[in-house]
Amino acid sequence: MNKKTFYLFFTIMLFIIFLTILSSTSLAWGDPQIVSKITSAFENIKDWLLKIATPAAAVAVGTGVFMKKFSFGDEEKIRTGKKLIKGSLFSYAFILAIDLILSAIKSLIN
Repeated sequence: MNKKTFYLFFTIMLFIIFLTILSSTSLAWGDPQIVSKITSAFENIKDWLLKIATPAAAVAVGTGVFMKKFSFGDEEKIRTGKKLIKGSLFSYAFILAIDLILSAIKSLIN
């Protein structure tokens, strides 16, 4: 038996073992406990990020407004304030859109 046939045989055996393990775990009734724990952990992280995103966006918009207000005619500070406002609103809208997409996917799955 040369090296190439040995590697081919070894790869095929690993593939068969992998398929056997995968098929036996997919036949289990319900979700395994680790999957439900990971799912609930990701939901907690998502909820926490949404709770943090709202005040963070408000602080960023407020900072941009105050930067524009107290720029005293400095064009660079006005431009920076506008970028800060646009960026924070875009980021907050992006976070809300991702939450909406994830909720839609979850409702389709269930």
